[in-house]
Formats: sequence, structure tokens, C-alpha cells
Amino acid sequence: MSEPAANPVPPAEPAVDAGAGEDAASTSKKAAKKAEAKAKKEAEKARRAAERAAAQAASSSAANTEDNAKDNYGKETHETQYSEDAIDVHLKNLTDEHLGKKVYVRAWLQNSRAQGAKMVFVELREEGNWAIQGVAAASPEGTPVSRQMVKWIGSVNLESFVVVEATVEKPYEPVKSCRVSDYELHITKFFVHATAPAVLGMTLAAANRPITNFSDQEAPVEQAVEKLSISGEAAGIPAATMMTHLDNIVMHKRAPVQQAIADIRMEVKDLFRSYLKNLGFREFEPPCLIGAASEGGADVFDLKYFDRKAYLAQSPQLYKQTEIAGGRKRVFSVSPVFRAEKSNTPRHMTEFTGLDLEMEIRKDYREVLHVLEGVLLHIFRGIQKNCATEIEIIRQVYPSEDLLLPEPGKEVRLTFAEGQKLLREEGPEEYRNVSDDEDMSTPQEKALGALIKAKYNTDFYVLDKFPDSARPFYAKEDPKNPKVTNAFDFFLRGQEILSGGQRINDPEELIARLKKKGVDPEGPGIKDYVDVFRTGVPAHGGGGIGLDRVVAWFLNLPSVHLAAYYPRTPKRLTP
Repeated sequence: MSEPAANPVPPAEPAVDAGAGEDAASTSKKAAKKAEAKAKKEAEKARRAAERAAAQAASSSAANTEDNAKDNYGKETHETQYSEDAIDVHLKNLTDEHLGKKVYVRAWLQNSRAQGAKMVFVELREEGNWAIQGVAAASPEGTPVSRQMVKWIGSVNLESFVVVEATVEKPYEPVKSCRVSDYELHITKFFVHATAPAVLGMTLAAANRPITNFSDQEAPVEQAVEKLSISGEAAGIPAATMMTHLDNIVMHKRAPVQQAIADIRMEVKDLFRSYLKNLGFREFEPPCLIGAASEGGADVFDLKYFDRKAYLAQSPQLYKQTEIAGGRKRVFSVSPVFRAEKSNTPRHMTEFTGLDLEMEIRKDYREVLHVLEGVLLHIFRGIQKNCATEIEIIRQVYPSEDLLLPEPGKEVRLTFAEGQKLLREEGPEEYRNVSDDEDMSTPQEKALGALIKAKYNTDFYVLDKFPDSARPFYAKEDPKNPKVTNAFDFFLRGQEILSGGQRINDPEELIARLKKKGVDPEGPGIKDYVDVFRTGVPAHGGGGIGLDRVVAWFLNLPSVHLAAYYPRTPKRLTP
């Protein structure tokens, strides 16, 4: 190829044509319009594509938020459906036979804890502390449990009453926070039967903590505690006063400790009845409404009874004795007793339950003592044997030592004078001069109880031959020493739980005794009482046991009020 010349000659310029310029301008405008139309077309195409994409996205989003489990949770209604093959079961009855099977559980929601957006753990509680762990986990397809269902379960207020359908499975390891620890529920349906408030006046956790303030004064505002579960750390849960407990009676009663106390109370009554029936005792029902103060004195409640005044019975004493006069050999009753005493102490209530018995004496009044001693020892040993689980539940809240009972044949029975002598010689300094003729104070009783426990290794003992000044008008005097009576008290952990003894069955002796006590034999109610014994009544005796005190002192509770279903005190008449 040859190289170009160093100085080439430029080509000649074309001649300019005016008509050709106009054609070029017209072509340029057409091209612009065409380009503009094309751009608009492309924009419209893009817009339509965007709309289609948006529609598809909306459709996809709607598909993703659709709740496939919407029929498996919510508020229970008459239209709510459960599986026909689900077994209606109580948590305490769960066994390996239920593994892999559908069950139907009705319980309180005790606790809940979400684990991410796909899983929630719950604790479900029936009576007492019968609780089980349940888990609801959302599946990819959203059935039978969806993410929406998981979120909803986690929002249900604690202590709501719920109905759950689930499959029983074994947990990876025992669930320590629940009594039913070897099983868990894999939830497929969860409905709220009755909703609890978001904030409770007292939580279950607070209700299951020990009460240290038993004052009847107004509870401080801070006692209305935040919503917590029973599984919370005790250090972070404020204790509540007895007044707060009674002002929130439902939560008070839901606490496992209170239900355990109530179960032991029921067992005491059953043991009392069964023991006496085996000895030939017959149960009767004394009235609570009476026409005159049954034992005189001022500690009696009166009320309007149509056109006259009536009273609440201070004791079934007259009616027990009337049963004996009416031909019964041995009788007992379980009934309410009312005392209008303004005693604001942990030992007293204005209404309590009396376990009373009366029996014919064949030879010696100590026959009565031995029967009463026998029934109480039967009760104590029966509780220890039959209520071990309940005792353990209570001791987690109110710690106590095992009750020390005397071995058969080694029961501790002292006279009142012997008890006072022991106090004078070995008790605290302030009891060096206690008298044999005056009743014991509560501090004296406790001090003597500590001495007897140390000396005889027992928490249960009897004091016999109480002084005349410490006994009511119907107590029979000791024929050999009129300063004392054939009457006794029983003690548990240094506190009195029973009073009893021989009654006067001779009307003239009874009249003399009434006059000695400053009671008019012709007074209202008293004359009727005396007339009972003009019909020929055998020697007899009996005793009255305070059920509430038996339960409280056996468990070493700080107050007898904890042993009552609905305690009544001078300042408390509700709930």
C-alpha cells in the first residue's frame, strides 16, 4: 500500500440548495413526533406492566396473610367445634396411655411465653397446683396452627379460663415448673371460655406467697401488684396483706397453698366423723338460731326474729346434752359457732367451725378424755398419712417441722396444777409466781408447750383438773376438791385446740352451781336448760374442738384465719 501525499488537496464543497433545507427540517419534525409517540407507548407499556406487577404482589401478599387456622382459636362460642375423638381429661389423670392421643383440657392460663413469631409456650392449671406445659407451633402451611394463632395465644390475659385441644407428647426433658412434668400438650386448638382482666388486683404469684401482715386495717395502695405468674422469681413478687387477700378472694382461693389447706380441713372432718362412727357415735344437727344466750355473758350476737329477739349459738352445748337426755348414748356434730368477742388476734374469729361430741359416762369422766384424745391422735396421724402432698405444698410457703406425737401408751396428761408447777420451776422468770387458781394466759400456754416438748418430746398434751374459776357453770366440780373441776384442755404446739369435761346432770347441783357463778337459774334460756335434767339424765361429758385451730396449729400457720374458708373477725364481714 502507498503512503498518502503530504499535502493533499481538499475536496470541493457542494453547492447550496434552498429547497433541500426545507425538506430536511420537515423530516426532523416527523422523526421527533415519531420518537415522542414511541416514548409514550413505551411509558404506557411500562405503566401497565407496573400495574400487573403490583396486582400480582398484592395477590401474593393477600395469599401470605390468609389465616388458615382462623377456626382453631378465639373466643369460645356455641359454634366452636372440637374433635369428636378428643378425650376429656383431668391433668392429674394423664398417663402414658394418653401419649399421641388428642385430649380436651379446661384450665386457667397460668403463664405464657412467646419464642419468636412461630412458637408460644403456655402453662395451664386446673385445681391446686396441677399444671402442665403446652406449646403451639406455627406450621409452614399455617394449619392447624398459624403465626396469627401463635401471636393471639401470647396475647391472652393470664388467669383467663381456656379450653384447649392438643396431642399429649413427652417433653425433651421434664418440665420443672409444672407438677405434670413428664408430659406436655402440643396445642391444635385454643379458645378463651372466660377472660380475665389485663391487670389483677392480686396475682396468683402474690397469692401463693406467705402472708406476714394480718392486720384488718386498710391495705396500702402498693399491694395492687403487677401481672405476674406463679413461676416468677419470688424475690420480684411483692407479698400481700391478709386484707388484700380477702379483698381479692378469688385469687386467694386459686393459690395452691390455700387449696391444700382447704383439702386438709376437709380431711380433718372426715377423720373426725369416721373415728366416732366406729365407736358408736351418732351425728346430729344443732340449731344456729336460738332464743336465749346459750352460755350467758355478753359475747353473743343478737338479731331481730320477727316480733322478738334471737341469738346466734355460742356453742351446741345445750343441744348435745339434750340429745343425751333424749336417749342417745353418744353423739357428735359439725356446726358453726358464733362468738361476739372483740378479739383482733391471729387466734380468734367471730365465727368458726366446732367439732363437738357428748357421751354417757359409765364409770369415770376420763372415759371422755380418752375418746377425745383418741380422735385427735387419729386425726393427726391420718393427716400425716393421707395428706403428705398437701403438707409439702403448704410447707413451701409456710415452713414447719413435723408434728411430734406421743407413742401409744405414753400420752402426756398433766393436771393444771402440775403444769403451773412446771412453769414456776423451769419456765421463764416472769412465770415464777403463777397461781393454780387462775386460768392460763396465751403466753403462759406457749411457754408451757415449749417446756413439755423439751421434756416429753411431744407437741400434743392434755391439762386436766382446771380450776373452778376458769370453767363455765355446767362443769362438774371434783367431788374430792371443789376448787377444781373434772374438766380439761388439749394443746397443740403450745396452743389450746379443745375444751371439755364432765357436765352436771343433777338439776339441784346445777342450780347451786349457777348461783355460785352469779347466774339466775330462772333467767331466759337458763330455766329451760335446767329443766332438761329434771327428766332423769345419766352422767355424761364431752368436748368441743375448734376445727380451724386444729388445721392451723397442725400446719403451724401464722394465723387461724388462713385455715378458714371465709374468716370473720370484728372488722371483717366480707366476702
